[in-house]
Formats: sequence, C-alpha cells, structure tokens
Amino acid sequence: MSAAFWQNKSLSELSSEEWEQVCCRCGHCCLIKLQDDTTDEIYYTRIICRYFDTGKHLCREYQNRCRLVPECLKITPDNIDSLVWMPKTCAYRILNETGDLPAWHPLKGGKVPIPPLPQNRISDAGVAEQDFEDYIIEDEDL
Repeated sequence: MSAAFWQNKSLSELSSEEWEQVCCRCGHCCLIKLQDDTTDEIYYTRIICRYFDTGKHLCREYQNRCRLVPECLKITPDNIDSLVWMPKTCAYRILNETGDLPAWHPLKGGKVPIPPLPQNRISDAGVAEQDFEDYIIEDEDL
C-alpha cells in the first residue's frame, strides 16, 4: 500500500487541490482574533467573518476573500509556521508539526471532532471594530 499524498510530500510540494483537501472546514481561522500589543497573546472572539457560511462551513467569497477582507490571511505552506494563532485542532497545523494527519481526519476515513464554533457567534458586519474586545471568548478547546 502506498503512502498517502501528505506523507509522500512536504507541505510546499502539495498541489493546490491537495492543500485544500487538508482543510477540515472548521471555520476557526475565520473567527476574528485580537493580539495584545504588549504580550503578543492571541484572543479569539465570537465574531466571525461575514463571508463564512456557517451551514456549509465554507467561505462564500473564497477566491476573492483577501481582496474583500484585507485582514484575511491566506494560509500557505510558506506561512503556516508563523501563524501562532492557528488553533491546536487545525489540520494544517497538525500536519506541519507532526508530518501526518490525525486518525480523525476525513482523508483517513475519520470524522472531525473539532470544537464547534461559538453558538452565539456574530458576523463582523454587525460589530464596530472598537467593540471587538467585548466579544472575546475562552479558547482552551480551539
């Protein structure tokens, strides 16, 4: 039995299609995060990008997301190491850190046991940026 594509290649060798297959569509990267300027600590909020479709767990504007939302950061093999805000459950992060996907990953036939998005989430379209701190959540499970 041959090794799976993510075991045969480095992250930078994955095709665009393979890279996209690694994503579990949890949406945690689409939650607005804040960084403390003094401590560099990252805080998740219950505010989610206006373009994230919570029913389909997909960005409705995926191809245009970085143009429509300049703060949107495209996750790539070149920047995954520096994205300290990625949740521990992110398949990209796990693959980067361990060289393999976890048993629960859909590419391994598993079901994703990801923490759900906050139940009381709100679109960023409905919150003024100066009020983002009011929506900080605990992130132990992310």
